Amino acid sequence: MALFRSDLSDLPGGEVTGAGIILRHPQLEDYDDWARLRAQSRDFLIPWEPSWARDELTRSAFKRRLRRYGEDRLSGRGYAFLVFREMDGRLVGGCNLSNVRRGVAQTASLGYWVGHPYRRQGLIGTAVKTACEFAFAELRLHRVEAACIPDNLPSRGLLENTGFHEEGLARSYLKINGQWRDHIAYARIRPDARSDQ
Repeated sequence: MALFRSDLSDLPGGEVTGAGIILRHPQLEDYDDWARLRAQSRDFLIPWEPSWARDELTRSAFKRRLRRYGEDRLSGRGYAFLVFREMDGRLVGGCNLSNVRRGVAQTASLGYWVGHPYRRQGLIGTAVKTACEFAFAELRLHRVEAACIPDNLPSRGLLENTGFHEEGLARSYLKINGQWRDHIAYARIRPDARSDQ
């Protein structure tokens, strides 16, 4: 199926490199490492993510995920990346730009996760910076938005340390682990943006 091809280099975001990390579009060959890391990190991730489906970590669910990612990428609606540590090629997490909006908005929503063994090592912070650079330079977006639960202090620190500015409280913003949760909204604006552009 075309959406599982690994030769989508003509589309933006096939592979993007940062300082010590590589962002790469997920491929079917990534399934085993992805499922292993997600399973190993389950208890760590569940409090911060939407509810996991019963078949969350199955190969068929991963294939559906890849299909959706491929459709989003082909249409320019979203760009999903897995994050790899450059020195050894180890999968450490994920980062995505979703809900890409053009027209008067020129913006995208940022999401990210890190595997439990790789938390607080700066890898996902670097991935977030790299994804934002990709959004501004390659996609020519004006704004990248992100949000996190108020008591997720590590995530808030990550966003603030990567150039995001707090914009306020978004009430019942996302359904996390089965409950609608308030989030702190953040945004980062393209550095060279002028208000008249």
